[in-house]
Amino acid sequence: MKTTMIMNATTTVDAFRTTRRHRATRSLVVTCLLVVAVGALFVLTMMVGSFQLGAGEVVTSVLHLRDDPSVDFVVRDLRLPTATSGLAVGLALGAAGTIFQQLLRNPLASPDFVGINAGAGLAAITGIVLLQVSGLAVSALALVGALVAALLMYVLAWRDGVAGYRFILIGIGVALFFDGLIGYMLTRAQLFEARQAMHWLTGSVGQANPSELRLLLAALVVLLPTALLLQRHLRALELGDDTARALGTRTELSRAGLLATAVVLTALAVAVAGPIIFVALVAGPIANRLLGPATGGIVPAALVGAALLLIADLIAAHLLPAPLPTGVVTGAVGAPYLLWLLATTNRQGAGG
Repeated sequence: MKTTMIMNATTTVDAFRTTRRHRATRSLVVTCLLVVAVGALFVLTMMVGSFQLGAGEVVTSVLHLRDDPSVDFVVRDLRLPTATSGLAVGLALGAAGTIFQQLLRNPLASPDFVGINAGAGLAAITGIVLLQVSGLAVSALALVGALVAALLMYVLAWRDGVAGYRFILIGIGVALFFDGLIGYMLTRAQLFEARQAMHWLTGSVGQANPSELRLLLAALVVLLPTALLLQRHLRALELGDDTARALGTRTELSRAGLLATAVVLTALAVAVAGPIIFVALVAGPIANRLLGPATGGIVPAALVGAALLLIADLIAAHLLPAPLPTGVVTGAVGAPYLLWLLATTNRQGAGG
């Protein structure tokens, strides 16, 4: 009897190890394929345009392997900032979106809908309309507005801890309130101010200031590894607070750290490109479909976000009759996905 129990336990352990190894292998393969895809899209973004370039010309110019003044001007001065902005903003939104969805345990949880983008938008539009600022000052105000909105929601949602649905509902309420204030500010604006404000609110990777972009890149270097370090705590929190505590996780400290990481990534992305919608919402679910059993990877979700935003920018800039802001394309694609998600979560009983 004892021998049989030992054999069964050994078989279970071996099966667990095999499953874990298969998940790790699939996660590694998917992540590597996404890196290749994002790299190809990054190069393609700099190849197309009125002045066509080959992949070799783009790569050698970016890496400073050969001097060609005309190619270097087109690549480094004109196209590289936009491509880098799309890459960095996509990485930030993809990572932030999947952290929100896993932490709040809701596929509808996204910075787009819980007030962070609305807080950034209200601060930026107030600066444009009342203070007549532009450029870096608008981005700085957007960054502050996003952080203040996140802090406000955290304080309002706190009741001996932060519950996912309470945070989401309060975030939606805060977002609606801020959207109302944005509408009021637009009614007080002059025509040229209103046009500037609406362009910023639509979101576009082509409007990045070099200083803002450098700040976002530096933040990604710090915050993406931080998110990876906190991923173990994130997986524990997905199981519920009681289980997470039993596994030795300091729930509120871990939750606050993860929320802060996601909020800063979102705030910096919005400061660089404006509130580009739906990328943070769809990146995580798409990554999970690719990962299969190995769901929940922050890096794959970040890479999917980058790929989506680079594709959207290519479509907005080159495949439509007239160039449009990137946010127009992400909104057109993301809205049907949101309707489908609302319908399926209702049928599954997962929508709250």
